[in-house]
Amino acid sequence: MTDNTVSENRLKKEKIVANLSEKVGKSKAIVLTNYQGLTHQQLESLKKALKQVDGEFVVTKNTLLKIALEAHKITPESTVFDQPTGTLFSYGDPILPLKELSKRIKESKLPEVKVGILDGLTISASDVLKLATLPSKEILLSQLVGTLKSPIFSLHRALNWNTQKLVMTLGAVAKVKPQA
Repeated sequence: MTDNTVSENRLKKEKIVANLSEKVGKSKAIVLTNYQGLTHQQLESLKKALKQVDGEFVVTKNTLLKIALEAHKITPESTVFDQPTGTLFSYGDPILPLKELSKRIKESKLPEVKVGILDGLTISASDVLKLATLPSKEILLSQLVGTLKSPIFSLHRALNWNTQKLVMTLGAVAKVKPQA
């Protein structure tokens, strides 16, 4: 009967690793945190807030998470897994979940960011928090469009100015001269 229990345990762990591996595969950004010190309410509140911005916070055993990351050729330093790890998966815009995490860190100084993974590259905890200060993708795109449109509007204004000046001059002349 012991062998049956072990195999059930192993199957359960393999299922967890497969689930984590799927999440790693579809996420655009991953942040590994130390969640120790968070109350159950704070943890659930964080999970709900992250769901609204297309993110997910998962707490699993370090060994299972390490296996799932290695399956995608992501190998952060082994010291990252010294303490319990909560993982933030960002599926849509990677910045929005980071902003939510940063907001929670400012409120309660927890969870503590260990390391981040963005497009397969490992980034430091300070870089993760710097990324959280960036505007969202939509805002950045609108700023880019505004910057690209600016020279065109300036040229349009410059070309129209002479025409407007001529019309204003003719209007002033018409007012001054009596009608014949």
